[in-house]
Amino acid sequence: MPPHGSFYRHRRLAVAGIVLIFLVLVSFQIFRAYRENSHDKAILAAAQNYGVDPTLIKAVVWRESHFNPGARGSAGEVGLMQIREAAAEEWARAEGIQYFSHQHLYDPARNLMAGTWYLRKLLRRYPRADDPVVYALADYNAGRTHVLRWNKGPAATNSAMFLKEMDYPGTRAYIAAIQKRRQHYRNTWKLANPAQTR
Repeated sequence: MPPHGSFYRHRRLAVAGIVLIFLVLVSFQIFRAYRENSHDKAILAAAQNYGVDPTLIKAVVWRESHFNPGARGSAGEVGLMQIREAAAEEWARAEGIQYFSHQHLYDPARNLMAGTWYLRKLLRRYPRADDPVVYALADYNAGRTHVLRWNKGPAATNSAMFLKEMDYPGTRAYIAAIQKRRQHYRNTWKLANPAQTR
């Protein structure tokens, strides 16, 4: 049987280990909450500028980059909203921005402006749909070519049928995740204007 001193030393080490794990978990949660809310002002500015629901923008950012402004995708997408070069250049031309470089979209405010402009463009593509958000998110994730393949007949206006036609489970999961997160922000995000989140 080990002496009492050894028993208490092991017990103190175990308690210290538990406390350390607890502190690491709490610190991680604090950092995650800080990062998730660190771009709220820029999200609200982009939402107001382009007339897009801020909770939708924030949910897209959450899904695309988890609020990491330095994120880079495998197809060259950059920043918070994972903007591709062609979409970024289209935004810069539309807004009359000279000397634009895709690298500028590592700046969170610019990225959110470009991404929100692009999201608004996609939302406006589907004015007859019962829920244009579903179509716009499919377009954002899978591209226009696939959306055109899926939205034939009744699926062109009925989002439930459109989702059934979709043969990309990843895109269906992407849309569901963003919609769920958007609802979370509608319920919890105090800064968002209730009139904008309907």
